[in-house]
Amino acid sequence: QVQLVESGGGLVQPGGSLRLSCAASRSIVLYDLGWYRQAPGKQREFVAGITSGGLKKYDDSVKGRFTISRDNGKNMVYLQMNSLKPEDTAVYYCQKKYGSTWSDRWGQGTQVTVSS
Repeated sequence: QVQLVESGGGLVQPGGSLRLSCAASRSIVLYDLGWYRQAPGKQREFVAGITSGGLKKYDDSVKGRFTISRDNGKNMVYLQMNSLKPEDTAVYYCQKKYGSTWSDRWGQGTQVTVSS
């Protein structure tokens, strides 16, 4: 199975930007991919997704601020986050879907903290 490792998180001020990266252990060309996040004490929630064909979808809370992209040649998925808000603070995870089934395995994620 393809393993995913997230990186790029950090501490930023409100209004700042970060780009998260997700490195896959092998080819992702046939997968839909998504970013999820989980704040302390809350359920993991969908943030952004990109299909194997490049179609994108975003949660309403991040529309216009976040951009998901993929580089199949590098086995990478990215999440560009602009105009960050304190409510974006969470651990961010990359996830994959093959066919109609999302994986139920989650990595360590990468921490994003938005604070003054």
